[in-house]
Amino acid sequence: MELFPLIEKASIQDIKKFQEEKLQELLKYLEAHSPFYQKLFKEKSIDIADIQTLEDLQKIPTTSKNDIQQNNDDFFCIPQNQIVDYSTTSGTLGDPVTFGLSDADLERLAYNEAVSFACAGIQKGDVVQMITTIDKRFMAGLAYFLGLRKMGASVVRMGPGIPELQWDSIFRYKPKYLITVPSFLLKMIDYAEKHGIDYKNSSVFGAVCIGESIKNQDFTDNILSQKIKEKWNIQLYSTYASTEMSTAFTECEHQIGGHQHPELIITEILDDEGNPVKDGESGELTITTLGVEALPLLRFKTGDLVKAHYEPCKCGRNTMRLGPVVGRKQQMIKYKGTTLYPPAMNDILNDFEGILCYQIVIQSNEIGLDEIIIKLSTEREEESFEGEVRDHFRAKLRVSPKIEIVDFDVLSKTVFNPNSRKPITFIDLR
Repeated sequence: MELFPLIEKASIQDIKKFQEEKLQELLKYLEAHSPFYQKLFKEKSIDIADIQTLEDLQKIPTTSKNDIQQNNDDFFCIPQNQIVDYSTTSGTLGDPVTFGLSDADLERLAYNEAVSFACAGIQKGDVVQMITTIDKRFMAGLAYFLGLRKMGASVVRMGPGIPELQWDSIFRYKPKYLITVPSFLLKMIDYAEKHGIDYKNSSVFGAVCIGESIKNQDFTDNILSQKIKEKWNIQLYSTYASTEMSTAFTECEHQIGGHQHPELIITEILDDEGNPVKDGESGELTITTLGVEALPLLRFKTGDLVKAHYEPCKCGRNTMRLGPVVGRKQQMIKYKGTTLYPPAMNDILNDFEGILCYQIVIQSNEIGLDEIIIKLSTEREEESFEGEVRDHFRAKLRVSPKIEIVDFDVLSKTVFNPNSRKPITFIDLR
């Protein structure tokens, strides 16, 4: 297969024309096979023949996760006997949302990850250790495995957790790359230092980092990335994806944002009124999937606030690149006149020495205002520690949250829940 698709190095005009042709195919498919979009087109008097350009997408209403949750079955375009894999993602109304994949969808998923990993520099024959789950209906781990297999890499399926076993596997199979939640690298480093493991001379060259941001908006290393690299001089590559998209945005060797695959997805960045933002502004990522057979989506609002970058990359690709997620729209916090998103608080807590693990809890107080509680475990015993954390927040974000010290054995079970593929560092109880 072609790991460096020619369309990604085509001109901006050719990429746009290509996507508009793919959009025509999608609209015809939805009108023929999607009960949800058939109803939407009829109710809104939408003639798909009027949708000729990417700009014409504005004539179609957006789709939300609530729509999928409330009409899950109506989004399926193929019968149940053609579904070969079921994946789920969290729903905004409590119950998980089900996504089915056909055999063709699994091939598309494998292609997506293969070209994404190739973008990050992984090659045929490289050994890659997956420190991610591949079960429990998570799409991500399955996608990584399929993509690595398709591109001819060797896979070590370790799963998450247990630093001792991860190091044993690293020195046994000598992987060049890891796929992991980046904060777990700090746990691996800590274990190695405490047990005399010569991790700096291991085979690991780089890590593809999932689930947590490792970059600031200007693509410099954030606090988490800095702390890893101060100890372990390896390359860290960002990747961003979701079950709904079945598509990844992964950084190339220049590490200035995740590249879009124009053959797989159309992207829009929208403001609160649903209009495209100006270049350089952040907005809600809204996606249209291309080539999905079982559950394609048209103008799906992801809830993630991002900034797009359009200038050509030094790698030769002319595709749009996504910067780090600013925050999730539904996780915006208004606290005493200040607007906050969890990533900003993560940076502060990751920067603070002596914190073993933490969890940010947002709830409404008795008068309906947002209240921030920081639960954390620490190895420090000074009474002044809580005040130091609070002062650090006040200095960096101009807010002073409530701090609760929790025993590590108790808090870690909540943060590192085995049913989650990444640490649960944020809980919204509003």
